[in-house]
Amino acid sequence: MKTIINTNFVKNLFLAGFAFASIVTSAQEEEKQKKFTLGGSLDAYFRTNLSSTDVGAQAPTTSFADGTGFNLGMANLIASYENGKVGAVADLVFGPRGDAAIGGDIPNVNQLYAYWNVSEGTTLTFGRFNTYLGYEVISPTGNFNYSTSYLFSNGPFSHVGLKADFALSDDFSLMLAIMNPTDTNFNSETGAYSLGAQLGYSGQYLNFYYDGGEVLGFEVDYTGGFDLSDSFYLGINAALATDEGNGFYGAALYPQYKTSEDFTLGLRGEYFQPTIDGVDTGDIASVLALTLTGSYSVENLTFKPEIRLDSWSDDFEPFVDNDGDATNGLSSFLIAAIYSF
Repeated sequence: MKTIINTNFVKNLFLAGFAFASIVTSAQEEEKQKKFTLGGSLDAYFRTNLSSTDVGAQAPTTSFADGTGFNLGMANLIASYENGKVGAVADLVFGPRGDAAIGGDIPNVNQLYAYWNVSEGTTLTFGRFNTYLGYEVISPTGNFNYSTSYLFSNGPFSHVGLKADFALSDDFSLMLAIMNPTDTNFNSETGAYSLGAQLGYSGQYLNFYYDGGEVLGFEVDYTGGFDLSDSFYLGINAALATDEGNGFYGAALYPQYKTSEDFTLGLRGEYFQPTIDGVDTGDIASVLALTLTGSYSVENLTFKPEIRLDSWSDDFEPFVDNDGDATNGLSSFLIAAIYSF
């Protein structure tokens, strides 16, 4: 009888220990599912005109990097929290680049959204997120060139709405979205909405946007690129936008050659044509813009020296030269410093 009692005691003690260990392990696994991250970037630049005086705000007519002398870019703070299948992201920006990107309606809020990984291949995102259209993005850490293209500057920056991402296979992906009209930050006061779609295949993306002429109308956009060798990459962007007012079309190539682990040299060659009612007119000029950029990294700090030439067609003279005469071209130089963390 005594032996039985001791055996039961040992068995009960073992079961209690096993239960406690299971509880601790379960709690540890749950904690592992919770993940908080904080990152971001800081950037500043110096820019001067080579073919014109710096007086009079002479600059390419694209977004950001349009000041002369020493200038601030933006501070970017991105906080994300994930717990199992759900999470949220708050992306805040401070400074001239951020202000130009988001407008004045929602100061400092670049992105703000929650997401749900419904299954291994399906994710729903609800809130404000940066656009899926185009090769370039708002943050300078996501672009090779520091200054931005005409295609990027004339397209959407951000959207507010609901999107669903589907991983159809290892190579194919699909995104569908319903949103406010582009760059409408809070609500659609006219009752209008926009539709978006993206079809991806092995790093190549065909993008669509439609709002019935409310803001942008309709835009179709191809974004992709190819590794031509271990050190040579070619990025590609082409877009067509039409609406009842002004539209545009154009294309850009982004060849980049990596000379070492720390330095890469890249060129952006872009042709951009505005349109009226989808038709070119003699009153609307086209522009050819060439931007040569070097990228040199020291740990988390990247320096980007850049030479840029904007050349409009002869019937359009948006700039002045060093003598103060109207001209269709502008050459400029800048160097930017970007720190990411």
